[in-house]
Parts: sequence; structure tokens; C-alpha cells
Amino acid sequence: MLNLYHFRRVMSVRCLSGNAFLLAGSLLIGLVTGSVPTAQGADGRYTGKQGEVIVVKVPVDDSATRVQGKFLGRPISFFPDTRLEEPKGFVGLLGIDLQDEPGTHELIVELKTAEESRTLRYSVSIVKGKFHVEHLTLPKDKVDLDEKSVARWKAEQEQVKAALATDSQSKLWQPGFVEPVSGRRTGIFGSMRIMNGQARNPHNGEDIGAPLGTAVAATNDGMVRLTVDHIFSGKGVFLDHGLGLYSMYFHLSEILVKDGDQVKAGQIIGKVGSTGRATGPHLHWGAKLNGARVNPYALLDLPFKGAVQSAAPVPVTQPASGVGSPAP
Repeated sequence: MLNLYHFRRVMSVRCLSGNAFLLAGSLLIGLVTGSVPTAQGADGRYTGKQGEVIVVKVPVDDSATRVQGKFLGRPISFFPDTRLEEPKGFVGLLGIDLQDEPGTHELIVELKTAEESRTLRYSVSIVKGKFHVEHLTLPKDKVDLDEKSVARWKAEQEQVKAALATDSQSKLWQPGFVEPVSGRRTGIFGSMRIMNGQARNPHNGEDIGAPLGTAVAATNDGMVRLTVDHIFSGKGVFLDHGLGLYSMYFHLSEILVKDGDQVKAGQIIGKVGSTGRATGPHLHWGAKLNGARVNPYALLDLPFKGAVQSAAPVPVTQPASGVGSPAP
């Protein structure tokens, strides 16, 4: 019995030693091949509220590196950071949608060169925003749509989706976003709207009250991707600023640009009106970043306010992000 016990004990120790050796070997192979995954948040942590824009910095010396990210299924474009006061690297604008789930999520960034590739993992904590509740009283036909109006609204959604199906692959915007019109903010981003007693989708832009005919300026350089006259947004302009960033201007009385026009920051693109579903003259100013509905005023706070980074657009190959028209 003692010999049998001794034999089992020796074999058990040998098995444990063998397993440990195999585990160490597999870890060594993993380190050599780069197959061992990096823990979430190992390369950095960010925090932001719903509707905010986070500037993500990736320290990379090689300007030939291709940098792409993905967050909650949305593509994140990166471009070289040429700010003189900042170390070399790439930056990406990460938009947090006004209805993204609060909590901790992962941003995965892929770095590729001709010789190698590696993956960075960032932890992004989303904080729930504090949004107002607005009660609005509108004409019944502006809230309860008949079948013909519903069909028109759906067709308009498809028009916008098709027009914005492919993002511009160059960064068109330059440092320094501007407010498109000066006035009183009458509709707050993210507000839950109760129309004639019925709860509707959150307000995905900012309403700025101004006199009828007030000039409306482009918030930054870009291309006019689409001009519309829709049932809810009225006369509107969609500007493509490149790399998945769009700004929208709705309820205009006049549109002063056409599809395909190149515009500069501060250029007048239309005039304040009350077309579409509106209770009075104002501008609805919206912004979407890689499909995320963000507060347009977050663009004014971006840390790109110095000298113009580059007169030439920076090409980046990236999947398209979807941008839809306002929902009823």
C-alpha cells in the first residue's frame, strides 16, 4: 500500500509539472506570435457622457502607419496629429451617442504598417447624461401622420440614408468650429419630447432661436452632401466634414448652396426659417459622428484651435457610417 501510494504521488507531481511546462510553453509561443490578447483598457482609459465627443490619442511615431478603430460596432477614423504642442501620433474622434448604454465599453484600435500589425485596447466609460423633458403642443397633422405622410417620411429617410451611405475618406474640417447662428437655445440636445401628450424620440440636435431670414453659417469646411425639403426637418442642408463627421441645418427659409458644393467655415449656406415641423423661426443644428448622435456644441470644445493643420485633406480608408434623417 505504501509503494502504491508513493507511486501515485510521484505520478501526480510529474503530471502537474508537465502541465505547467505546457502552459509556460504555450504562453511563450503566444508572446512570440502576438496571439495573447491584451486586457481591456490595458492601453488607456477614457470617460465621457452621452452626446459628448472624446479625443483619443494613439502614440505612433511612424506616419506611414494605418490606424483604424471600432467602438460599439461603429468605425472610428484616425488621422495624424500635427499640433505642434502635442507629441507625434494619431487622433480619432469618438462620438458617444445620446442613447449609448452607460457603463464600460471597449475601443479596439488596429495599427498596421507594411511589416507588422498590432492591436490596442482602450476602456471607455459612458456616463448617463442629464436630459430635460419638453412638452410641446403642435397641430394634430404634424404629430399624428396619415398613411400618405408616413410613406413620404419613410421615403425621405431612405433618401438621406442613400446619400450618406459612403463617408468622405478625407478629413475636410480644419481647426476651429464655429456656431452657425447666434441666438437663444430653445431646444436642448437630448431632451425627451412630449408632443401633444405623446412621448417621442429624444431631440438629437440643438434649436437656436433667431429672427426669420438670419444668415446661417457652415460650422466648418466640408462638402454639401444633400439639400432637402422634408416633412419634419423642412428645408435643410447636410454637410460632410469627412471621416464620418456630418453637420445638419434644418427648418431653413432659404438654401443658398447646392449638392456637391465645397464650403468653408463661416460661409453662409442658408437662412433661418420655420419650414417643416416647427413652431417658429429657429435653426435646428445637428451633428453625427460615425453614426453617433452628438451634441453639436461639443465640436466647439475640440482641442483643435491653433493654426490650420493642413490645407490638403488627409486620406483614410474606412467603412461608411450610417446617418439617418430625424425621426418623428
